[in-house]
Amino acid sequence: MNRFLIVISFYALSIVNYCAGKENDEQPLRLGLIGLDTSHVIAFTSRLNEVDSPNHVPGARVIAAFKGGSDDIKASRTRVEGYTKTLAEKYGVKIYDDISKLCKDVDAVLLTSLDGRPHLSQVRPVIQAKLPVFVDKPVAGSLKDAVEIFRLAKEANVPCFSSSSLRWYPGVVEIANADVGQLKSAISYGPAPAEPHHPDLFWYGIHPTESLFTVMGPGCESVTRTSTDDTVVVTGIWKDGKVGTLHGIASGRTGYKVTAFGTKAIAEQKSGGDYTPMLREIIKFFRTGKPPVSSDITLEIYAFMEAADESKRRGGLPVKISEVLKKAGLN
Repeated sequence: MNRFLIVISFYALSIVNYCAGKENDEQPLRLGLIGLDTSHVIAFTSRLNEVDSPNHVPGARVIAAFKGGSDDIKASRTRVEGYTKTLAEKYGVKIYDDISKLCKDVDAVLLTSLDGRPHLSQVRPVIQAKLPVFVDKPVAGSLKDAVEIFRLAKEANVPCFSSSSLRWYPGVVEIANADVGQLKSAISYGPAPAEPHHPDLFWYGIHPTESLFTVMGPGCESVTRTSTDDTVVVTGIWKDGKVGTLHGIASGRTGYKVTAFGTKAIAEQKSGGDYTPMLREIIKFFRTGKPPVSSDITLEIYAFMEAADESKRRGGLPVKISEVLKKAGLN
């Protein structure tokens, strides 16, 4: 009987230890924010830190932040203090004045600076600290800087990715997976207001561009742009003959939709989404180190937008994706 009790006790203790280990494995990751000048920092933190929220994303908490901010961009300059106050007072986030110090106290980083120009300098200490990092849109202020960010991360073997949240909008995912037969073309429209310190589409056109590539996949070879002050139309030719069109709304009423045209059917986006699905992917990425979007795809998306600017400079002539990537330093 005593031997029986010892065996039962051993198995009971093993189960307790296993459960404790599982619980320890699932302890929330400690996250740091870099750049508090975008509404994304509140949207992300509320979903991660508010366990009672219907949009709660488990697995991580924002505990640290670096203010950042850009004096020459009004949207940044006028919002950074308010968002900093909310994070500190409502969510108890500790504010750091040095990114390297922040990196010592977190498990992963969300680089959320509204301005893409400082992203390269801000990501360097994160890469040096060997922390996985999600770089919010725009990934950088230039295609050259975007190439360098991913080069540094790859060289240091640091997990890094960037994406627009629209890639995981249920409506976009539905169109990407729709049975339209052989996909022939797609049109994606959305807001595309420009900001003078960034390539035109980097600022906000990234969202409908990401939707377009989510449906079309990679493989764009050349880009042609037609534009006025109110509208930007970019046509991409894919290597297999598919045609992808971005319709950017620079002014006027805006909205998002992507439509796929195939040999069997036409599929039109019917629903939107929010940041929640993307945050789930980010937390999974932080735990596994496996980016849900490759750097190659992200760089092709930004090359598409950079080629659109170059086409504008050349009066609407076609521009090859390979040309702008080579110019940006990608061999």
